[in-house]
Amino acid sequence: MTNPLDRFIAQIDKPDREIDLAKAALYIAQIEYPDLEIDRYLKALDLMGAEVAQRLPETQYPLKVIQTINQYLYTDLKFYGNGTDYYNPCNSFLNDVIDRRTGIPIALALIYLEIAKRIGFPMVGIGMPGHFLVRPDFEDSEIFVDAFERGEILFTEDCRQKLMNIYQQDISALPPELFQPITNRQFLFRMLNNLQSIYLNQPDFDRALVIKKWIESLDS
Repeated sequence: MTNPLDRFIAQIDKPDREIDLAKAALYIAQIEYPDLEIDRYLKALDLMGAEVAQRLPETQYPLKVIQTINQYLYTDLKFYGNGTDYYNPCNSFLNDVIDRRTGIPIALALIYLEIAKRIGFPMVGIGMPGHFLVRPDFEDSEIFVDAFERGEILFTEDCRQKLMNIYQQDISALPPELFQPITNRQFLFRMLNNLQSIYLNQPDFDRALVIKKWIESLDS
């Protein structure tokens, strides 16, 4: 299968928990970079995971693990959320995000999740409206991490305040479903939907139509 869409479909044609988000995201990047070396970027993620593992403290409480990832990603590697050029498509392509050390919330969240997976620290994506967070996948976990804001640690009230800042209106209570983990397919849908919106706003209708085919593949 030489067609990136075919490889993407083969990847998502699995039980949801078995979908490799990094591979699927790199197949999406091949829309723009047909000759992209997938293994090169998977190895880059492997290296990040190995280097974080070497830095982990003996006592691996969740907050200590998160602080270790944050120190590595945002201080050592200098990743940052791209607030000044937010709608640049490069912020959504995983290879660009790794190379340029910057991206939008969901793309940086993906790197965070991939590092966490590689060190055996289960985390999940939380697809809030207008923003994207991650949190430890432990029962009754009430801490969230904002990968776009240098790994800022949030609690439920902080999330409410963040949404109020985004939408400039009072949100007295947040429905519990906003804090439920999204599936891998939902994650990929959101990545693709972001890209389609960017292309429609440029406008670049040819690229937007290509992305539409990929989105439709998730519904088939």
